[in-house]
Amino acid sequence: MNKSITQATQNDKQISKSIKRFFIRFHISSALKASNAYKKKGTPVTEIFQYMFLLIFSNRSMYMNLITGRNTPNFAKDTVYRFMKMIQVNWIRFTTILASRIIKDEILPLDSEDRVNVLIIDDSMFERNRSKKVELLAKVFDHAKHKYRFGFRMLTLGWSDGSTFLPINSILLSSENKRNRINEAAQVDKRTVGYKRRKLSMEKGTHAMLKLLCEAKKAAIPAKHVLFDSWFSSPSTLHAVKSIGYDVIGMVKKTPKMFFRYNGEDMSLISIYSKNKKKRGKSKYLLSVIVDVVKDDEIIPAKVVYVRNRNKRKEYLCLISTDISLDEAEIIRIYGKRWDIEVFFKVCKSYLSLSKECNSLSYDAMTAHTAVVFTRYMMLSLENRESSDNRSLGELFLHFSDEMSDITWIQAFQMMLQMFRTILADYCELSDEKIDELVDAFMNAIPALLKTQLKAA
Repeated sequence: MNKSITQATQNDKQISKSIKRFFIRFHISSALKASNAYKKKGTPVTEIFQYMFLLIFSNRSMYMNLITGRNTPNFAKDTVYRFMKMIQVNWIRFTTILASRIIKDEILPLDSEDRVNVLIIDDSMFERNRSKKVELLAKVFDHAKHKYRFGFRMLTLGWSDGSTFLPINSILLSSENKRNRINEAAQVDKRTVGYKRRKLSMEKGTHAMLKLLCEAKKAAIPAKHVLFDSWFSSPSTLHAVKSIGYDVIGMVKKTPKMFFRYNGEDMSLISIYSKNKKKRGKSKYLLSVIVDVVKDDEIIPAKVVYVRNRNKRKEYLCLISTDISLDEAEIIRIYGKRWDIEVFFKVCKSYLSLSKECNSLSYDAMTAHTAVVFTRYMMLSLENRESSDNRSLGELFLHFSDEMSDITWIQAFQMMLQMFRTILADYCELSDEKIDELVDAFMNAIPALLKTQLKAA
């Protein structure tokens, strides 16, 4: 037992040292100060932020740390709660500044000049199903599960060079429809950042997206194209993004209600497709046309590429690019980078306790929690890029998580695995061969780092 405690303490110190190095390297303190996160007296905000950042890697909550006496800070838990609820902190600015520093200082110098950098917009569910008293809580439609859930749409802007993805900023969207909001916003000073982010959370997703893009533009984050799916693709959005200074590559809905000007006539994408001859054989796309995107008499030329739907071979998907200099293969290739943000959402929810770690009813606290999670991902993403091996982000999380390297935990896992075999044998009446097959399938599904530790134990 003493050996285990000693090992855990050493792991805590090692993890803390790595995180401190990351904080110093990218000047987290100055980024917080630039975002109005500072105190005139008491515990420095950097110390509080670092403690919150570290929690997930120790595999314990703040409450469990207080109970066990490990990683106990020299400040009270109320200090953390007050920091999370600070209405003057601009968390959008903080994550944007930090991401900009990582990109400019560590990534761009190693990239080739012809590498295409992109910004990616997407949203994901930020669930809060267990409490009906959460500020600005709303009934939000979950596109993945095709049903309404209680929570927020976490609209996120990310950056990718094709090999590294970094979250730039985000906003937790409530609902613009008052009938879908379970609770309204708390009364705060209208001059504060807290009031502005609450107001933004109740506006349309497209308007919030433009706000996030403007912040990225202000920080001079290097990117030429913005990628998004069909939920954001409309002539008005294409014009708005173009006016900020970005070209768009996005998926477009095949709806008869959306028109583009083709050969001097306003037509839907379906009509344009039916009037043209399609490519046959093994071509990557079926059709490519140049259209005009018209909004208030302003015209933007765009290229529409019709590609086969891999899931339904008889159907097609439509990609649109406001950069008509790109060929069809390049448009398809660049749009493929949008998958990076889906991986980001998966890692944040599976490993970094996105939405699960924060039980506060305050909208400010949930926003602060999101910024902490984004910072964790930035560190892991940079570690993944700089490491010499091919570990995934999930395995890197396990590497930083001290509980996963604790021998007592490994032994407990082995005992549970043996219990699993016994239950299969007693209740499912399976043969030993079938049980071995199921156990092997389970072992193959777990992260490689954990599998190695189990075999070594």
